[in-house]
Amino acid sequence: MTGEAIILAGGYGTRLKGVIPDGPKAMAPINGRPFLEYVMDYLDRWGLNHIVLSVGYQQEKIINHFGTGYKSLAIDYALEDEPLGTGGAILNALPLIKGFSSFIFNGDTYFDVNLQRLDDFRRIKEADLCLAIRFEIDPGRFGVLEFDNNNRITGFNEKSADIEEGYINGGVYILRKDYLLRFGLPRKFSFENDFLQKYHSTEEFYGMRCFSYFRDIGIPEDYNKAVDEFKRLIFY
Repeated sequence: MTGEAIILAGGYGTRLKGVIPDGPKAMAPINGRPFLEYVMDYLDRWGLNHIVLSVGYQQEKIINHFGTGYKSLAIDYALEDEPLGTGGAILNALPLIKGFSSFIFNGDTYFDVNLQRLDDFRRIKEADLCLAIRFEIDPGRFGVLEFDNNNRITGFNEKSADIEEGYINGGVYILRKDYLLRFGLPRKFSFENDFLQKYHSTEEFYGMRCFSYFRDIGIPEDYNKAVDEFKRLIFY
């Protein structure tokens, strides 16, 4: 199985300013521990061995906390001197990946994806990029995906309070290392808006459907849910 991952941990956490101390969003405290530790524990349980943390805002707080390793995970850092967007952050981190492919995670999201299954899914599809997608009731904050009978992504619907249910992009990907180099992408761009939505009609992006636990802490309401839920969840 692919043993490496990039975690996008450069976010400001602007919408959480009223409920957490100042610092990177991925370091928001959840029951006495930074959120990012829970994500790293999950990767350690799946047997990964190398993580690239993409860091920007107050990056020293993350670097000083984790250093060069966490449990079984060796850690490298891709530094952003200015915000690059999610796509620019991925491009900036990919040269530190040593193997053929890498998982990619958002540092403010916990999605309990079966990584072996996602890795196998990419191999079966012979795809350069696959997404883990999750069914949500009331997915309006995220927008929903459309896909065909072969699980190829065919559309991205914008965020809307009128959407009652559907599959969302869970923010977990597996990506061939050299894939993004084909497109002449700018230094700063959004992976979701400027790449996925732009190229889904000409490229073959596939979504693996997942129903496991998902929590994004990007807004105070969902951050508070994580604080409550993480007290009761058993993280295997």
